Amino acid sequence: MKNLTIIVAAIILASCGADKKKEETKKEETTGNIATFTDAQQKNAGIVTGAMEKRSVSATLLLNGKIDVPPQNILSVSVPLGGYLKSTHLLPGMHINKGEVIAIVEDQQYIQLQQDYLTTKAKLTYTENEYRRQKELNQSKASSDKVYQQAEADLKTQKVMINALAERLKLVSINPDKLNENNISRTINIYSPISGYVSKVNVNIGKYVSPTDVLFELINPTDIHLALKVFEKDLDLLFVGQKVVAYTNNETGKKYNCEIILISRDLSVDRTADIHCHFEEYDKKLLPGMYMNAEIQVANAAAWALPEGAIVRFENKQYAFIQKNDHQYEMTEVTTGNTEKGYVAILNAEKYAGKMFVTNNAYALLMSLKNKSEE
Repeated sequence: MKNLTIIVAAIILASCGADKKKEETKKEETTGNIATFTDAQQKNAGIVTGAMEKRSVSATLLLNGKIDVPPQNILSVSVPLGGYLKSTHLLPGMHINKGEVIAIVEDQQYIQLQQDYLTTKAKLTYTENEYRRQKELNQSKASSDKVYQQAEADLKTQKVMINALAERLKLVSINPDKLNENNISRTINIYSPISGYVSKVNVNIGKYVSPTDVLFELINPTDIHLALKVFEKDLDLLFVGQKVVAYTNNETGKKYNCEIILISRDLSVDRTADIHCHFEEYDKKLLPGMYMNAEIQVANAAAWALPEGAIVRFENKQYAFIQKNDHQYEMTEVTTGNTEKGYVAILNAEKYAGKMFVTNNAYALLMSLKNKSEE
C-alpha cells in the first residue's frame, strides 16, 4: 500500500512537470515569431488569407551611358582654299547662330581668283560678239567654216571658265553676281553652317591653314541622344519605342523622359551592345559626353506574387506571415522583387509552395508581435 502511494505521487509530479513544460513551450511559441489572434481580433484587424498568385510583374532594368551626338550633327569647319586666319572670336562652349561670321581668312590667292573671274567675264562679252559676227559671215560664205567653228569653240571655252571660276568664288563665300572691279577683297568670311555650340578651336590668329586643316568643330545639340550600354542577356527585353527615364549623378531627382530609337546588334568584347535613346525635351544643361543613368521598365515572365498588404518591413528586412492554423500566423523573411499594380514579386517563392499567407493588413500582426516583445 505504501509502494502504491509512492507510485501515484510520482505520476502526479511527472504530470505536473509535463504540464508546466507544455505551458512554457506554448508561451515561447506565442511570444516568438508566431502571432495568435482570436476570431474577434482577426475580424477587427481585417486579416485576410490567401495563396501566392502567378502574375506578370515588370522589372526595372538599370543602365548607364553617356550623351552622344550623331555624326550628322557634328561639323568640322575648314577653308576650302586655305589662307591665313585674320580674326575669330570663337571659344569652346560658345553658342553661335547659323550664318554668323565665325572667322576671317586672308590670302593673295583670293585677289587672283576675283581678278581671273572679272577678266574672264570681260572677255566673254567680246567672245560672244565675235561668235555672232563669224556666224553671220559664214552664212553668207564670207567666212570659212573653220573660222566660224573656232569662234564657237572660243565662246564655249569662255563660258566653261566663267562658270568654273564662279563656283570657286561660291566655295569661299564670295557672291560672283555682286563682284565687280570696285569691290575686290583679299579676305573672305567663314560663316557658321548651323546654330549650336563650339566644341573645339584648333587655330590661332595669324596661323596659315591648308584646305585639309580643321579650324573649328561645331555641334548642333537639337538632336543629341543618350547612348546606353546593355548586356547581351537583356537585349531581348528591349524594343524600339520603349520608354526610358534618365538622370545624372549630380541631379538624381531631375528625370528626363526618353524613347529608344535604335538598338545595336553588334556586341563588344565585354558582351554589351549600344542602344540609342531620343530625349523628348531638350535641356541645355545636357552636354555631349555627360554620363547618365537610366531606368527601363521591362516585362518579366509570370512570377509568384503577394499583395502589397502582405509584406511588412522590419529591421531592414521584408517579411510575410504564413498561416499555421485558424488563429496563428508565423512571420517569415521573404525576398521581394518589383512591385506592379499592387502586387509584389516573391523571388524565393519555391520555399513556400502550398502555403497560405496573410494577404491583407499584415502590419497588424507585426504590431502584435512587437507589443508582446516589449512586455
